[in-house]
Amino acid sequence: MLLASLAAGVLLLATGCEDPSAGPATTAATASGGPGGAENPALASFYAQQVSWSACPADPADPNGQGAASGLQCGTLHVPLDYTRPAADALDLALIKLPAAQPAQRVGSLIVNPGGPGASGVAMVRSGAKRFDGALHDRFDVVGFDPRGTGGSSPVQCLDDKQSDALYQHDLPREPIQRKAELELTDKALSAACQARSGRILPFVGTRNTARDLDVLRQAVGDRKLNYLGISYGTHLGALYAEEFPGNTGRLVLDGAVDTAADPLDFEIESAIGMESSFRRFAEDCARTHAGDCPLGGDPATAPQKLDAFLDGLHDHPLDTTDGRRLTGGLGRTGTGAFLYGSEKTAWPKLREALAEALGQHRGDRLLAAADRYVGRDAQGHYTSLSDANRAIKCADGGAAAPSAEKQKQQMAKLKAEAPMTAKYLIPEDLITATCVNWPFKTPEQAHTVRADGSAPILVVGTTGDPATPYAAAEKLAQGFANATLLTREGEGHGAFGKGNACIDAALSAYLVSGTVPAAGTRCQG
Repeated sequence: MLLASLAAGVLLLATGCEDPSAGPATTAATASGGPGGAENPALASFYAQQVSWSACPADPADPNGQGAASGLQCGTLHVPLDYTRPAADALDLALIKLPAAQPAQRVGSLIVNPGGPGASGVAMVRSGAKRFDGALHDRFDVVGFDPRGTGGSSPVQCLDDKQSDALYQHDLPREPIQRKAELELTDKALSAACQARSGRILPFVGTRNTARDLDVLRQAVGDRKLNYLGISYGTHLGALYAEEFPGNTGRLVLDGAVDTAADPLDFEIESAIGMESSFRRFAEDCARTHAGDCPLGGDPATAPQKLDAFLDGLHDHPLDTTDGRRLTGGLGRTGTGAFLYGSEKTAWPKLREALAEALGQHRGDRLLAAADRYVGRDAQGHYTSLSDANRAIKCADGGAAAPSAEKQKQQMAKLKAEAPMTAKYLIPEDLITATCVNWPFKTPEQAHTVRADGSAPILVVGTTGDPATPYAAAEKLAQGFANATLLTREGEGHGAFGKGNACIDAALSAYLVSGTVPAAGTRCQG
Protein backbone atom coordinates (compact mmCIF):
# COMPACT_ATOMS: atom_id res chain seq x y z
CA MET A 1 0.00 0.00 0.00
CA LEU A 2 2.96 2.32 -0.46
CA LEU A 3 1.16 3.62 -3.56
CA ALA A 4 -1.36 5.23 -1.22
CA SER A 5 1.26 6.70 1.09
CA LEU A 6 3.77 7.91 -1.49
CA ALA A 7 2.15 8.50 -4.86
CA ALA A 8 -1.08 9.73 -3.30
CA GLY A 9 0.84 12.19 -1.18
CA VAL A 10 -0.75 11.03 2.08
CA LEU A 11 0.97 9.06 4.82
CA LEU A 12 -1.59 6.33 5.44
CA LEU A 13 0.55 3.48 6.66
CA ALA A 14 3.94 2.87 8.14
CA THR A 15 6.24 -0.03 7.51
CA GLY A 16 9.85 -0.89 8.00
CA CYS A 17 12.35 -3.12 9.72
CA GLU A 18 16.04 -3.51 10.29
CA ASP A 19 18.06 -4.40 7.22
CA PRO A 20 18.38 -8.22 7.40
CA SER A 21 21.95 -7.96 6.14
CA ALA A 22 22.88 -6.05 9.29
CA GLY A 23 22.93 -9.18 11.42
CA PRO A 24 21.82 -12.81 11.70
CA ALA A 25 18.22 -13.71 10.96
CA THR A 26 15.94 -13.76 13.97
CA THR A 27 14.82 -17.24 14.86
CA ALA A 28 11.29 -18.15 15.81
CA ALA A 29 12.26 -18.52 19.46
CA THR A 30 13.94 -15.14 19.84
CA ALA A 31 11.40 -13.30 17.72
CA SER A 32 8.41 -14.69 19.55
CA GLY A 33 9.40 -13.53 23.01
CA GLY A 34 7.77 -16.56 24.65
CA PRO A 35 6.31 -20.01 24.10
CA GLY A 36 3.04 -20.68 22.37
CA GLY A 37 1.26 -23.90 21.61
CA ALA A 38 -0.81 -26.52 23.38
CA GLU A 39 2.24 -27.94 25.16
CA ASN A 40 2.47 -24.80 27.33
CA PRO A 41 0.51 -25.54 30.56
CA ALA A 42 -0.22 -21.84 31.00
CA LEU A 43 -2.29 -21.94 27.81
CA ALA A 44 -4.30 -25.04 28.71
CA SER A 45 -7.56 -23.18 29.33
CA PHE A 46 -7.32 -21.41 25.96
CA TYR A 47 -6.64 -24.65 24.09
CA ALA A 48 -9.46 -26.43 25.92
CA GLN A 49 -12.17 -24.04 24.72
CA GLN A 50 -14.75 -24.91 22.09
CA VAL A 51 -16.44 -22.29 19.96
CA SER A 52 -20.12 -21.74 20.70
CA TRP A 53 -21.60 -21.07 17.26
CA SER A 54 -24.95 -19.33 16.74
CA ALA A 55 -26.77 -17.60 13.89
CA CYS A 56 -24.99 -14.41 12.87
CA PRO A 57 -26.73 -11.13 13.65
CA ALA A 58 -27.87 -8.99 10.74
CA ASP A 59 -25.11 -7.10 8.99
CA PRO A 60 -25.79 -3.32 9.20
CA ALA A 61 -23.96 -2.88 5.90
CA ASP A 62 -26.26 -5.41 4.22
CA PRO A 63 -29.75 -4.80 5.69
CA ASN A 64 -31.50 -6.97 3.12
CA GLY A 65 -29.11 -9.87 3.47
CA GLN A 66 -28.33 -9.82 -0.23
CA GLY A 67 -24.61 -10.45 0.22
CA ALA A 68 -24.79 -13.13 2.88
CA ALA A 69 -25.10 -16.86 2.35
CA SER A 70 -27.73 -18.67 4.38
CA GLY A 71 -26.59 -20.60 7.41
CA LEU A 72 -23.72 -18.37 8.44
CA GLN A 73 -22.78 -18.84 12.09
CA CYS A 74 -20.81 -16.52 14.36
CA GLY A 75 -18.78 -17.02 17.51
CA THR A 76 -15.81 -15.77 19.51
CA LEU A 77 -12.39 -17.10 20.47
CA HIS A 78 -10.69 -16.24 23.77
CA VAL A 79 -6.92 -15.66 23.47
CA PRO A 80 -4.20 -14.13 25.68
CA LEU A 81 -3.34 -10.50 25.09
CA ASP A 82 0.30 -11.32 25.88
CA TYR A 83 1.44 -14.90 25.33
CA THR A 84 4.34 -14.37 27.74
CA ARG A 85 1.81 -13.59 30.50
CA PRO A 86 -1.34 -15.45 29.43
CA ALA A 87 -3.15 -15.04 32.76
CA ALA A 88 -2.78 -11.26 32.82
CA ASP A 89 -5.30 -10.16 30.19
CA ALA A 90 -7.19 -11.57 27.22
CA LEU A 91 -8.98 -10.70 23.99
CA ASP A 92 -12.06 -12.05 22.25
CA LEU A 93 -11.65 -12.58 18.51
CA ALA A 94 -14.65 -12.39 16.18
CA LEU A 95 -15.35 -15.55 14.15
CA ILE A 96 -17.69 -16.57 11.35
CA LYS A 97 -18.39 -19.97 9.78
CA LEU A 98 -19.93 -21.06 6.50
CA PRO A 99 -20.80 -24.70 7.30
CA ALA A 100 -19.87 -27.39 4.80
CA ALA A 101 -22.61 -27.95 2.23
CA GLN A 102 -21.93 -31.71 2.22
CA PRO A 103 -21.33 -32.48 5.91
CA ALA A 104 -21.09 -36.22 5.30
CA GLN A 105 -18.04 -35.56 3.09
CA ARG A 106 -16.55 -32.85 5.29
CA VAL A 107 -12.73 -32.70 5.35
CA GLY A 108 -12.53 -30.22 8.22
CA SER A 109 -12.28 -26.46 8.56
CA LEU A 110 -10.65 -24.10 6.08
CA ILE A 111 -9.53 -20.98 7.96
CA VAL A 112 -9.08 -17.92 5.75
CA ASN A 113 -7.35 -14.55 5.95
CA PRO A 114 -7.86 -11.87 3.25
CA GLY A 115 -4.72 -9.84 3.91
CA GLY A 116 -4.10 -6.21 4.72
CA PRO A 117 -2.78 -6.48 7.31
CA GLY A 118 -5.95 -5.21 8.90
CA ALA A 119 -8.59 -6.73 6.65
CA SER A 120 -11.51 -8.62 8.20
CA GLY A 121 -11.75 -12.37 7.75
CA VAL A 122 -15.33 -12.19 9.01
CA ALA A 123 -16.21 -9.76 6.21
CA MET A 124 -14.40 -11.97 3.69
CA VAL A 125 -16.71 -14.90 4.45
CA ARG A 126 -19.87 -12.87 5.10
CA SER A 127 -19.78 -10.86 1.89
CA GLY A 128 -17.75 -13.23 -0.29
CA ALA A 129 -19.25 -16.62 0.52
CA LYS A 130 -19.97 -17.32 -3.16
CA ARG A 131 -16.24 -17.33 -3.88
CA PHE A 132 -16.10 -20.67 -2.06
CA ASP A 133 -18.91 -22.30 -4.06
CA GLY A 134 -18.06 -25.78 -5.28
CA ALA A 135 -15.65 -28.23 -3.70
CA LEU A 136 -14.39 -25.87 -0.99
CA HIS A 137 -17.86 -25.07 0.36
CA ASP A 138 -18.98 -28.68 -0.08
CA ARG A 139 -16.11 -30.22 1.86
CA PHE A 140 -15.06 -27.56 4.39
CA ASP A 141 -16.49 -25.39 7.09
CA VAL A 142 -15.07 -22.09 5.83
CA VAL A 143 -14.01 -20.10 8.90
CA GLY A 144 -13.07 -16.44 8.90
CA PHE A 145 -11.70 -14.50 11.84
CA ASP A 146 -10.77 -10.92 12.58
CA PRO A 147 -7.13 -10.93 13.69
CA ARG A 148 -6.32 -9.15 16.93
CA GLY A 149 -6.49 -5.39 16.48
CA THR A 150 -8.88 -5.55 13.50
CA GLY A 151 -12.60 -5.57 12.78
CA GLY A 152 -14.50 -7.04 15.71
CA SER A 153 -11.38 -8.12 17.64
CA SER A 154 -10.36 -5.16 19.82
CA PRO A 155 -9.71 -2.98 16.76
CA VAL A 156 -6.89 -0.47 16.74
CA GLN A 157 -8.30 3.04 16.53
CA CYS A 158 -6.14 6.09 15.88
CA LEU A 159 -8.30 8.64 14.05
CA ASP A 160 -12.01 9.39 14.06
CA ASP A 161 -14.05 9.58 10.85
CA LYS A 162 -13.60 13.33 10.36
CA GLN A 163 -9.87 13.12 10.95
CA SER A 164 -9.57 10.25 8.49
CA ASP A 165 -11.53 12.17 5.87
CA ALA A 166 -9.24 15.16 6.32
CA LEU A 167 -6.13 13.00 6.07
CA TYR A 168 -7.18 11.26 2.88
CA GLN A 169 -8.59 14.43 1.30
CA HIS A 170 -5.38 16.39 1.76
CA ASP A 171 -2.63 16.26 -0.86
CA LEU A 172 0.87 16.79 0.46
CA PRO A 173 2.74 19.80 -0.94
CA ARG A 174 5.05 19.20 -3.86
CA GLU A 175 7.61 21.80 -2.73
CA PRO A 176 10.31 19.84 -0.82
CA ILE A 177 10.64 22.01 2.31
CA GLN A 178 6.90 22.18 2.91
CA ARG A 179 6.50 18.52 2.08
CA LYS A 180 9.20 17.53 4.58
CA ALA A 181 7.57 19.55 7.36
CA GLU A 182 4.12 18.06 6.75
CA LEU A 183 5.43 14.50 6.46
CA GLU A 184 7.20 14.70 9.80
CA LEU A 185 4.29 16.41 11.54
CA THR A 186 1.74 13.92 10.20
CA ASP A 187 3.83 10.90 11.09
CA LYS A 188 4.38 12.01 14.67
CA ALA A 189 0.74 13.00 15.09
CA LEU A 190 -0.50 9.63 13.80
CA SER A 191 1.82 7.71 16.10
CA ALA A 192 0.72 9.77 19.09
CA ALA A 193 -2.96 9.32 18.23
CA CYS A 194 -2.56 5.55 17.98
CA GLN A 195 -0.80 5.40 21.32
CA ALA A 196 -3.43 7.57 23.00
CA ARG A 197 -6.42 5.58 21.75
CA SER A 198 -5.09 2.04 21.46
CA GLY A 199 -1.97 1.88 23.61
CA ARG A 200 -3.15 -1.24 25.46
CA ILE A 201 -3.12 -3.46 22.39
CA LEU A 202 -0.42 -1.92 20.19
CA PRO A 203 2.51 -3.95 21.60
CA PHE A 204 0.65 -7.22 21.01
CA VAL A 205 -0.83 -7.00 17.49
CA GLY A 206 2.17 -8.48 15.67
CA THR A 207 1.72 -11.35 13.24
CA ARG A 208 3.56 -13.85 15.44
CA ASN A 209 0.92 -13.42 18.15
CA THR A 210 -1.79 -13.77 15.51
CA ALA A 211 -0.14 -17.02 14.34
CA ARG A 212 -0.45 -18.27 17.91
CA ASP A 213 -4.10 -17.23 17.91
CA LEU A 214 -4.51 -19.23 14.71
CA ASP A 215 -3.25 -22.36 16.46
CA VAL A 216 -5.71 -21.85 19.32
CA LEU A 217 -8.45 -21.45 16.69
CA ARG A 218 -7.36 -24.64 14.93
CA GLN A 219 -7.79 -26.57 18.17
CA ALA A 220 -11.06 -24.83 19.05
CA VAL A 221 -12.74 -25.85 15.76
CA GLY A 222 -11.63 -29.44 16.35
CA ASP A 223 -8.93 -29.81 13.71
CA ARG A 224 -5.73 -31.76 14.36
CA LYS A 225 -4.00 -29.97 11.46
CA LEU A 226 -4.50 -26.47 10.09
CA ASN A 227 -6.03 -26.09 6.62
CA TYR A 228 -5.59 -22.48 5.61
CA LEU A 229 -6.03 -20.00 2.75
CA GLY A 230 -4.08 -16.77 3.19
CA ILE A 231 -4.06 -14.00 0.60
CA SER A 232 -1.47 -11.19 0.39
CA TYR A 233 -0.46 -10.37 3.99
CA GLY A 234 -2.25 -13.61 4.87
CA THR A 235 0.76 -15.37 3.32
CA HIS A 236 3.00 -13.74 5.93
CA LEU A 237 0.67 -14.97 8.64
CA GLY A 238 0.64 -18.46 7.13
CA ALA A 239 4.43 -18.52 6.86
CA LEU A 240 4.92 -17.54 10.50
CA TYR A 241 2.35 -20.14 11.52
CA ALA A 242 4.32 -22.81 9.66
CA GLU A 243 7.50 -21.58 11.36
CA GLU A 244 5.96 -21.65 14.85
CA PHE A 245 3.91 -24.83 14.43
CA PRO A 246 5.34 -26.91 11.56
CA GLY A 247 3.96 -30.14 13.00
CA ASN A 248 0.43 -28.69 12.99
CA THR A 249 0.38 -27.71 9.31
CA GLY A 250 -2.14 -29.42 7.11
CA ARG A 251 -2.79 -27.86 3.70
CA LEU A 252 -1.67 -24.25 3.49
CA VAL A 253 -2.34 -22.08 0.42
CA LEU A 254 -0.34 -18.84 0.42
CA ASP A 255 -1.65 -16.70 -2.46
CA GLY A 256 -0.24 -13.34 -3.57
CA ALA A 257 2.85 -13.93 -1.50
CA VAL A 258 4.86 -11.58 0.68
CA ASP A 259 8.59 -12.33 0.89
CA THR A 260 9.30 -12.71 4.61
CA ALA A 261 13.04 -12.21 4.01
CA ALA A 262 12.67 -8.82 2.33
CA ASP A 263 13.35 -5.58 4.16
CA PRO A 264 9.79 -4.22 4.48
CA LEU A 265 10.61 -0.82 2.97
CA ASP A 266 12.39 -2.47 0.05
CA PHE A 267 9.35 -4.66 -0.46
CA GLU A 268 7.01 -1.63 -0.39
CA ILE A 269 9.18 -0.01 -3.05
CA GLU A 270 8.96 -3.14 -5.17
CA SER A 271 5.19 -3.00 -4.72
CA ALA A 272 5.13 0.64 -5.86
CA ILE A 273 7.11 -0.38 -8.95
CA GLY A 274 4.70 -3.26 -9.53
CA MET A 275 1.71 -0.95 -9.24
CA GLU A 276 3.16 1.52 -11.73
CA SER A 277 3.88 -1.33 -14.16
CA SER A 278 0.26 -2.45 -13.87
CA PHE A 279 -0.85 1.16 -14.30
CA ARG A 280 1.08 1.34 -17.58
CA ARG A 281 -0.19 -2.01 -18.83
CA PHE A 282 -3.78 -0.99 -18.16
CA ALA A 283 -3.41 2.32 -19.99
CA GLU A 284 -1.67 0.72 -22.96
CA ASP A 285 -4.33 -2.00 -23.17
CA CYS A 286 -7.07 0.62 -22.97
CA ALA A 287 -5.66 2.49 -25.96
CA ARG A 288 -4.68 -0.61 -27.94
CA THR A 289 -7.77 -2.80 -27.62
CA HIS A 290 -10.51 -0.32 -26.68
CA ALA A 291 -9.54 2.66 -28.81
CA GLY A 292 -13.15 3.43 -29.67
CA ASP A 293 -14.16 4.09 -26.08
CA CYS A 294 -10.86 4.51 -24.23
CA PRO A 295 -10.83 7.86 -22.41
CA LEU A 296 -7.04 7.92 -22.80
CA GLY A 297 -7.13 7.95 -26.59
CA GLY A 298 -5.95 5.39 -29.12
CA ASP A 299 -2.17 5.60 -28.83
CA PRO A 300 -0.67 3.02 -26.42
CA ALA A 301 2.61 4.96 -26.35
CA THR A 302 1.03 8.07 -24.83
CA ALA A 303 -1.89 6.63 -22.85
CA PRO A 304 0.06 6.08 -19.57
CA GLN A 305 1.29 9.67 -19.63
CA LYS A 306 -2.25 10.94 -20.26
CA LEU A 307 -3.54 9.02 -17.26
CA ASP A 308 -0.68 10.26 -15.10
CA ALA A 309 -1.21 13.86 -16.22
CA PHE A 310 -4.93 13.66 -15.43
CA LEU A 311 -4.25 12.36 -11.91
CA ASP A 312 -1.54 14.96 -11.41
CA GLY A 313 -3.99 17.67 -12.39
CA LEU A 314 -6.34 16.70 -9.57
CA HIS A 315 -3.83 18.16 -7.13
CA ASP A 316 -4.78 21.70 -8.18
CA HIS A 317 -8.15 20.97 -9.80
CA PRO A 318 -10.03 18.27 -7.83
CA LEU A 319 -13.29 16.92 -9.21
CA ASP A 320 -16.72 17.30 -7.63
CA THR A 321 -18.59 14.25 -6.36
CA THR A 322 -22.16 13.56 -5.33
CA ASP A 323 -21.49 13.40 -1.58
CA GLY A 324 -19.82 16.81 -1.47
CA ARG A 325 -16.25 15.63 -1.10
CA ARG A 326 -13.78 16.29 -3.88
CA LEU A 327 -11.61 13.82 -5.74
CA THR A 328 -8.07 15.02 -5.01
CA GLY A 329 -4.85 13.74 -6.52
CA GLY A 330 -4.24 11.32 -3.67
CA LEU A 331 -7.76 9.92 -3.74
CA GLY A 332 -7.65 9.67 -7.53
CA ARG A 333 -4.47 7.60 -7.49
CA THR A 334 -5.74 5.47 -4.63
CA GLY A 335 -8.97 4.77 -6.51
CA THR A 336 -7.11 3.94 -9.71
CA GLY A 337 -4.80 1.59 -7.83
CA ALA A 338 -7.76 -0.10 -6.14
CA PHE A 339 -9.17 -1.10 -9.53
CA LEU A 340 -5.81 -2.56 -10.52
CA TYR A 341 -6.09 -5.10 -7.70
CA GLY A 342 -8.76 -6.84 -9.79
CA SER A 343 -8.24 -8.85 -12.95
CA GLU A 344 -8.03 -7.51 -16.48
CA LYS A 345 -11.35 -9.24 -17.27
CA THR A 346 -13.47 -7.83 -14.47
CA ALA A 347 -11.81 -4.75 -12.97
CA TRP A 348 -10.16 -3.08 -15.95
CA PRO A 349 -13.50 -2.44 -17.73
CA LYS A 350 -14.78 -0.77 -14.55
CA LEU A 351 -11.68 1.41 -14.38
CA ARG A 352 -12.25 2.50 -17.98
CA GLU A 353 -15.79 3.50 -17.01
CA ALA A 354 -14.56 5.40 -13.96
CA LEU A 355 -12.00 7.29 -16.05
CA ALA A 356 -14.58 8.04 -18.74
CA GLU A 357 -16.77 9.60 -16.05
CA ALA A 358 -13.87 11.60 -14.66
CA LEU A 359 -12.34 12.74 -17.96
CA GLY A 360 -15.54 13.05 -19.97
CA GLN A 361 -18.07 14.24 -17.38
CA HIS A 362 -15.63 15.83 -14.91
CA ARG A 363 -17.10 13.81 -12.06
CA GLY A 364 -15.12 11.80 -9.56
CA ASP A 365 -17.77 9.54 -8.03
CA ARG A 366 -16.54 6.15 -9.26
CA LEU A 367 -12.89 6.76 -8.50
CA LEU A 368 -13.80 8.13 -5.08
CA ALA A 369 -15.95 5.08 -4.34
CA ALA A 370 -13.03 2.80 -5.24
CA ALA A 371 -10.69 4.79 -3.01
CA ASP A 372 -13.21 4.57 -0.17
CA ARG A 373 -13.42 0.80 -0.48
CA TYR A 374 -9.65 0.56 -0.47
CA VAL A 375 -9.22 2.48 2.79
CA GLY A 376 -12.30 1.02 4.50
CA ARG A 377 -14.78 3.93 4.33
CA ASP A 378 -18.48 3.07 3.99
CA ALA A 379 -21.28 5.06 2.35
CA GLN A 380 -22.18 6.67 5.69
CA GLY A 381 -18.66 8.02 6.15
CA HIS A 382 -17.58 5.53 8.79
CA TYR A 383 -14.15 3.90 8.60
CA THR A 384 -13.25 0.36 9.54
CA SER A 385 -10.06 -0.29 11.46
CA LEU A 386 -8.28 -1.32 8.24
CA SER A 387 -5.78 1.53 7.88
CA ASP A 388 -5.12 2.06 11.59
CA ALA A 389 -4.63 -1.66 12.14
CA ASN A 390 -2.43 -1.87 9.05
CA ARG A 391 -0.01 0.66 10.48
CA ALA A 392 -0.01 -0.95 13.92
CA ILE A 393 0.56 -4.50 12.68
CA LYS A 394 3.29 -3.53 10.24
CA CYS A 395 5.12 -1.60 12.94
CA ALA A 396 4.76 -4.53 15.34
CA ASP A 397 6.24 -6.78 12.65
CA GLY A 398 9.12 -4.50 11.63
CA GLY A 399 11.82 -2.32 13.15
CA ALA A 400 11.92 1.39 13.86
CA ALA A 401 15.20 2.19 12.12
CA ALA A 402 15.10 4.67 9.25
CA PRO A 403 17.15 3.79 6.17
CA SER A 404 20.69 5.13 6.13
CA ALA A 405 21.53 8.06 3.90
CA GLU A 406 23.22 5.70 1.44
CA LYS A 407 20.24 3.36 1.37
CA GLN A 408 17.84 6.29 0.90
CA LYS A 409 19.90 7.33 -2.10
CA GLN A 410 19.75 3.82 -3.55
CA GLN A 411 16.01 3.47 -2.91
CA MET A 412 15.19 6.86 -4.42
CA ALA A 413 17.28 6.08 -7.48
CA LYS A 414 15.49 2.77 -7.93
CA LEU A 415 12.06 4.39 -7.63
CA LYS A 416 12.93 7.20 -10.03
CA ALA A 417 14.31 4.71 -12.58
CA GLU A 418 11.57 2.08 -12.37
CA ALA A 419 8.53 4.03 -11.14
CA PRO A 420 9.11 7.61 -12.33
CA MET A 421 5.43 8.57 -12.14
CA THR A 422 5.29 7.51 -8.50
CA ALA A 423 8.62 9.08 -7.60
CA LYS A 424 8.45 12.43 -9.35
CA TYR A 425 7.56 14.47 -6.24
CA LEU A 426 9.14 12.28 -3.57
CA ILE A 427 11.92 13.39 -1.24
CA PRO A 428 14.06 11.26 1.11
CA GLU A 429 11.73 12.06 4.02
CA ASP A 430 8.99 10.14 2.24
CA LEU A 431 11.06 7.02 2.83
CA ILE A 432 11.90 7.90 6.43
CA THR A 433 8.28 8.53 7.41
CA ALA A 434 7.26 5.30 5.67
CA THR A 435 9.17 3.48 8.41
CA CYS A 436 8.18 3.11 12.06
CA VAL A 437 10.83 5.48 13.34
CA ASN A 438 8.26 7.44 15.41
CA TRP A 439 6.23 4.43 16.50
CA PRO A 440 5.89 4.22 20.30
CA PHE A 441 6.61 0.48 20.62
CA LYS A 442 9.69 -1.38 19.47
CA THR A 443 9.81 -4.99 18.33
CA PRO A 444 12.45 -7.74 18.17
CA GLU A 445 11.03 -9.04 14.87
CA GLN A 446 13.31 -8.95 11.85
CA ALA A 447 12.88 -9.97 8.25
CA HIS A 448 14.14 -13.49 7.70
CA THR A 449 13.73 -16.51 5.46
CA VAL A 450 11.10 -18.92 6.77
CA ARG A 451 12.02 -22.58 6.23
CA ALA A 452 9.40 -24.28 8.42
CA ASP A 453 11.34 -27.53 8.59
CA GLY A 454 9.01 -30.44 9.28
CA SER A 455 5.91 -28.84 7.79
CA ALA A 456 3.49 -30.54 5.43
CA PRO A 457 3.76 -29.51 1.75
CA ILE A 458 2.85 -25.83 1.34
CA LEU A 459 1.35 -24.38 -1.85
CA VAL A 460 2.54 -20.86 -2.77
CA VAL A 461 0.61 -19.09 -5.54
CA GLY A 462 1.93 -16.13 -7.52
CA THR A 463 0.46 -13.98 -10.31
CA THR A 464 2.83 -12.65 -12.97
CA GLY A 465 1.12 -9.24 -13.20
CA ASP A 466 0.38 -8.79 -9.50
CA PRO A 467 0.60 -5.04 -8.77
CA ALA A 468 0.81 -5.28 -4.97
CA THR A 469 2.92 -8.35 -4.22
CA PRO A 470 5.14 -8.82 -7.28
CA TYR A 471 5.62 -12.32 -8.62
CA ALA A 472 9.27 -12.41 -7.55
CA ALA A 473 8.11 -12.41 -3.93
CA ALA A 474 6.15 -15.62 -4.48
CA GLU A 475 9.21 -17.22 -6.05
CA LYS A 476 11.40 -16.24 -3.09
CA LEU A 477 8.89 -17.33 -0.46
CA ALA A 478 8.49 -20.74 -2.11
CA GLN A 479 12.26 -21.17 -2.46
CA GLY A 480 12.78 -20.38 1.22
CA PHE A 481 10.46 -23.07 2.54
CA ALA A 482 11.83 -26.54 3.19
CA ASN A 483 8.75 -28.09 1.56
CA ALA A 484 6.78 -25.93 -0.86
CA THR A 485 5.57 -25.80 -4.45
CA LEU A 486 4.97 -22.67 -6.53
CA LEU A 487 1.81 -22.45 -8.65
CA THR A 488 1.76 -19.61 -11.19
CA ARG A 489 -1.17 -17.66 -12.60
CA GLU A 490 -0.34 -15.69 -15.72
CA GLY A 491 -2.42 -12.55 -15.73
CA GLU A 492 -3.20 -9.28 -13.99
CA GLY A 493 -4.50 -8.46 -10.54
CA HIS A 494 -3.62 -9.16 -6.94
CA GLY A 495 -3.81 -12.82 -5.97
CA ALA A 496 -5.25 -15.76 -7.87
CA PHE A 497 -8.10 -17.03 -5.69
CA GLY A 498 -11.50 -15.83 -6.88
CA LYS A 499 -10.21 -14.43 -10.16
CA GLY A 500 -12.24 -16.87 -12.29
CA ASN A 501 -9.28 -18.90 -13.54
CA ALA A 502 -10.50 -22.50 -13.92
CA CYS A 503 -6.98 -23.92 -13.86
CA ILE A 504 -6.16 -22.19 -10.56
CA ASP A 505 -9.51 -23.13 -9.04
CA ALA A 506 -9.03 -26.79 -9.95
CA ALA A 507 -5.51 -26.86 -8.55
CA LEU A 508 -6.53 -25.24 -5.27
CA SER A 509 -9.49 -27.61 -4.86
CA ALA A 510 -7.37 -30.69 -5.57
CA TYR A 511 -4.76 -29.59 -3.07
CA LEU A 512 -7.10 -28.51 -0.27
CA VAL A 513 -9.63 -31.34 -0.63
CA SER A 514 -7.35 -34.25 -1.51
CA GLY A 515 -3.83 -33.06 -0.72
CA THR A 516 -2.77 -33.32 -4.36
CA VAL A 517 0.10 -30.90 -4.93
CA PRO A 518 0.32 -29.54 -8.50
CA ALA A 519 3.37 -30.50 -10.50
CA ALA A 520 6.36 -28.25 -10.05
CA GLY A 521 6.37 -25.47 -12.62
CA THR A 522 2.59 -25.54 -13.24
CA ARG A 523 1.46 -22.30 -14.92
CA CYS A 524 -2.18 -21.36 -15.43
CA GLN A 525 -2.94 -19.10 -18.37
CA GLY A 526 -5.15 -16.04 -17.94
